[in-house]
Amino acid sequence: MCGIVGYTGEKNCVPILMNGLTSLAYRGYDSAGVAVWDGSDLVLRKAKGKIENLKDLLEASPVSGKSGIGHTRWATHGEPSDVNAHPHTDSHKTLAIVHNGIIENYQHIKSMLVKNGCVFVSETDTEVVAQLLGYYYRGNAFATLKQALAMLEGSFALAIIFADDPETIYCTCKDSPMVVGHGNGESIVASDIPALLEYTRDVCFVQDRQIAILRKSGIEFYDEFGAEIEKETLHVDWDIESAKKGNYEHFMMKEICEEPDAFRKTYDQYVAKDFTLKSDRFPWDEARAKALDRITIVSCGTAFHAGMLGKKFIEHMAKLRVDVDIASEFRYGDLLIDKGEAFMVISQSGETADTIAALRKAKELGCDTMAVCNVTGSTISREANHVLYTYAGPEIAVAATKSYLTQIIVLYLCALDLAQKRGEMTQAQVTERLKEMSKLPAAMQKVLDNKEQIQFFASRSFAVKHVFFIGRGMDYALAMEAALKLKEISYIHSEAYAAGELKHGTIALIEEGSLVVALATQPELQAKVASNMEEVRVRGAHVLAVTNGPWEGAAGHSHEQWQIDQMDATLAPLCAIIPMQLLAYYLAVQKGCSVDQPRNLAKSVTVE
Repeated sequence: MCGIVGYTGEKNCVPILMNGLTSLAYRGYDSAGVAVWDGSDLVLRKAKGKIENLKDLLEASPVSGKSGIGHTRWATHGEPSDVNAHPHTDSHKTLAIVHNGIIENYQHIKSMLVKNGCVFVSETDTEVVAQLLGYYYRGNAFATLKQALAMLEGSFALAIIFADDPETIYCTCKDSPMVVGHGNGESIVASDIPALLEYTRDVCFVQDRQIAILRKSGIEFYDEFGAEIEKETLHVDWDIESAKKGNYEHFMMKEICEEPDAFRKTYDQYVAKDFTLKSDRFPWDEARAKALDRITIVSCGTAFHAGMLGKKFIEHMAKLRVDVDIASEFRYGDLLIDKGEAFMVISQSGETADTIAALRKAKELGCDTMAVCNVTGSTISREANHVLYTYAGPEIAVAATKSYLTQIIVLYLCALDLAQKRGEMTQAQVTERLKEMSKLPAAMQKVLDNKEQIQFFASRSFAVKHVFFIGRGMDYALAMEAALKLKEISYIHSEAYAAGELKHGTIALIEEGSLVVALATQPELQAKVASNMEEVRVRGAHVLAVTNGPWEGAAGHSHEQWQIDQMDATLAPLCAIIPMQLLAYYLAVQKGCSVDQPRNLAKSVTVE
């Protein structure tokens, strides 16, 4: 949530700041602004709404300079407005600051500052930090920052320019991501890697309470006690073009269409050419796998739904108990987990605040921690004992598509590896599954090649008020993700239910005009699902069945049927998610919604 970018070097910083903010827009925001040293003063330009509004303001009232900071704000303290937008300054314009996160004790600090004569102009916790720094500043920025850091509680990533040293940017963070890089006579800071890619591929992540000092000549790093430290540099080999929209109208459609390729890239990282697993890529050897009696999976949102499907895979194939919990709930319950227990988190960004907190709690309890993550060098990837990377590449649309697919691919492969090492499946059985799995990109492409069927359905259905997704077993886990996709980008009320639970209350909501999507990819459960489809059909619902190959029973109990290629039932959810993503996309387009940046949502939720 929110985006930070800062630049110091020999170029005009304004285009660089604006490009950086644009590349971070996927994180969600409601206002944007920049602070630029123009040679004599710190000049602020801030605008409520889209980045285009800030661009218009800069065209009407230009500013240029060789150092500056920029920000896209997601309102937490104070409404979205020009005044509350970042950057903020202190009363004497000693400095300008941008901030991601939440200062939990800002009211206490603000009261102290008001008593000492500080006058506030905004409602934000960020201005409190600016005024605090200005209050203590006596010409030594480093000492002032250390003094202020000792007082701040909560989460923050800060980038600061002082007016008496304007070509230096001071950066620090706690529980909020911050990455820095140095190029040819220039240094840059951002809250995520995409903002840096055009300027450098060698980056460093600033860790909690460390201080990074950026100058055009290079970057210095200090620990929280003020001692200079060396930082490991990470080389990022992302393709810049993969973070651009290309010829697609929306990033979401581009990313859905990239799913077959994302599948191949992830599959190839874990599967050898002879269709055996690269067993050293998994966080357990045979003895450890056999000793496991439970895995706990903790995650949020789409990643939680991936975990629910992972539970089905592992329990079915490896015969190993899996508990799945929502990260924001996990650490507030009674933590009945044992030292040495396997504890897995899932996060696309590796920066999800609640998931990081759960991971740290598990580490405190002595768990063997592992992570499924898409971003190398992220907080979660650094802190987990083991990392299972997905290879989705940059995902810009807020709604997760290819990152979800690659998460469930990795979880499926984990299930196979555990099954083999625990003696539940033979090498021959695993190889057969892997061969079947290798055919999935072609099946996915077939769905994409026939997406006009889904587009036509959406053109007739976009006025629907309520959509219910039902399924049993693995299909119920899939239904949860399908419902989330639809509600988050089309704003259509949608829910997922275990099909057998309809009669326990939910069926009271079914009325004429309701849309029910019945996921029926598990052949052994189709007879039961058919009964559930009939229950809602006779009560006036329009029923759409999604099946694993042809199913004669579907026609008698549904109005329309969509088929994926027939495949092993355990693999079907990996393919069946694509028509569900396309359905959500086309309904959102028909309604004129902001597909890539839905209202009130952010790509990376970095506050609790």
